[in-house]
Amino acid sequence: MLPVDRRLMSKILVPTSGVSDWQRLLADPERHWRAGFSAMATARSWEAAKGLPPEITQILGLDAELLFAIPEHKVPLPGGGRESQCDVFALVRTMDRTVALAVEAKVNEPFDRTIGDWLANGSVGKHRRLAAICNLLGCPEPPSDLRYQLFHRTAAAIIEAHRMNTGAAAMIVQSFSQEHRWFEDFAAFCAFLGLRSERSVPLVRQLPDGRDLILGWATGDPQHLAG
Repeated sequence: MLPVDRRLMSKILVPTSGVSDWQRLLADPERHWRAGFSAMATARSWEAAKGLPPEITQILGLDAELLFAIPEHKVPLPGGGRESQCDVFALVRTMDRTVALAVEAKVNEPFDRTIGDWLANGSVGKHRRLAAICNLLGCPEPPSDLRYQLFHRTAAAIIEAHRMNTGAAAMIVQSFSQEHRWFEDFAAFCAFLGLRSERSVPLVRQLPDGRDLILGWATGDPQHLAG
């Protein structure tokens, strides 16, 4: 795996005292902090749970215990450039192992650009980054129509699993869309990795380093979308 630069990452974390503490961590706190959108829904969901939201527990197992969660956690990726900013990063303990979990929260917003769009006029660094991500996942270079966000968010979970020496890595989409918008993009990503996608169940693939990678689509409670 290519080295990543962590010099700019803060090692000191401050606990939240409520939902409003999540807002200041957003890239654009005024624009992104609105009822009915993923940032506020995610904050409400995790603060209300006092642990793991039930839809996350359903995927990781009823014995899953939240050790800590970090909103808007940035993970440097190989190849330089922008970090992968997880909506939530969590360290979770199950009966037999610890799991490094990256959460991608959604309501109606898509999974950003396709691989093809992201690579268009791409730098050498982008190609190095994609190769490193594929190395982490143990997969060939993906088709151009798959969504890059799913790849780098999953890579973030794997990188943190390495760093924290956990037994498994997980990337879960926490979707508050009751119509399951963009599930087909998640399903295509899973199919590329040899997994048949279903909602609310763990989808497991063994990584080249021997760890399990757990993917999942969790449907959040719509009450967290209310104005």
